[in-house]
Formats: sequence, C-alpha cells, structure tokens
Amino acid sequence: MAKLAKRVKKIREGVDPKTLYVLTDAISMVKERAIAKFDETVEVSMNLGVDPRHADQMVRGVVNLPNGTGRDVRVAVFARGAKADEAKAAGADIVGAEDLLEIVQGGKIDFDRVIATPDMMPLVGRLGKVLGPRGMMPNPKVGTVTMDVAGAVKASKGGAVEFRVEKAGIVHAGIGKASFDAKALEENIKAFADAVIKAKPAGAKGNYVKRVAISSTMGPGVRIEPSSVTA
Repeated sequence: MAKLAKRVKKIREGVDPKTLYVLTDAISMVKERAIAKFDETVEVSMNLGVDPRHADQMVRGVVNLPNGTGRDVRVAVFARGAKADEAKAAGADIVGAEDLLEIVQGGKIDFDRVIATPDMMPLVGRLGKVLGPRGMMPNPKVGTVTMDVAGAVKASKGGAVEFRVEKAGIVHAGIGKASFDAKALEENIKAFADAVIKAKPAGAKGNYVKRVAISSTMGPGVRIEPSSVTA
C-alpha cells in the first residue's frame, strides 16, 4: 500500500490541477507519467456547455483518428448473404444473423463494436437492453447502420472512434497509446476535438467547450488550455 501511495505521489508531482497547460506540454507530461508495465491508453475528456437531457443539446458522432487508436478493435456484424460475405472479407471478427443474436443473448460479447445492415435492425433491436448500456447499439448517425458494411468494418479497425455526451455534459474517448509519439497524439486529440465542435447542437448556448483534459490509464489528469486544442 505504501509503495502504491509513493508511486501515485511520484506521477502527480509537477502537475498542478488548477493550471491550464498548452496541448504540447500536456502531452509531454502525460507521456512522462505513463510508467505502468503496459502501454497505457491516452484519453481526452471535454466538458461541454450542454444539457443532454434536452434532445436539442445531444452531442454524438464519430471521428476517424489520423493515427488510429493503437487498439485492436473487434467488430461484430449483423448481415446476411452477400453483405455478410463483404463484412468477412473486410476483416469483421464475427458475422451472423439469428445465430449471432443467440450468442449475444447468451452473454458472450467478445467484441467492441457492432455494425448492422438496415434490414437487420428489427433483429438487433431485440438486443437493446444488452448492447445499449455498453454503448454498442448500431446507429445510422455514427455509420454503424449501413449497407456499406465493408467500409464500416475497415473504419472501425482503422481508428474510427464514436463519442456521445454523458449526463454531466462530458464527452470522452481513448485517442491513442502512451507509446505514440507526441505529434501523433496531438493530431488525434485535435481531430477528436474538431469532430466534437462540429457536432455542436443547435440548442447549445454560451461557452460550448468549457474544459479539456487528457490523462493516461494510470496517470493524473492534465488540464489543457481549450484554445490550444480547438484552434
């Protein structure tokens, strides 16, 4: 316990929770403190001036990170016939229809993202209580309900990241690994922030991006001057 407390104290040294750092400095600080025995994920969080309880203030979308996520994303596809074949050829990890429904209902969910052709949605809809809480329910707004299943699979494998604002007005996502070079992380963070800004809902009033911070899996949060991300 004492060793853990010492480690936590060490990685928090030099990080002032009240200071707003420019993005390049914040990235350096996060990388320096990612000292776990595994390749930590770097996550960005943005506090937005929205109340998602109102339909006209919901923020949701998808962004293709220029340098990928560094993560192996397992993709499940609900499709039949030729579209199922296209999904398999594009690299989908599991493809099916009623058989895949039974697998998911049985509690076996060894995938990270679900894609479906439009005709499969009545079937997939029966999994709402299972997939919904996990943020995996296919949605046309983020390109996971589509006839272009091959394109969606490749995008998911290549660095497509979905985002959706939570009740407290926060949107967050993993945008890379601590092993990425600083430039790659900077480009990914800016791409994510740009997508969130472009998804600004009509009902949002006043200051939209209120706070931005990045952190690694085991590291402290480092606050960022919003203008260095959103410029």
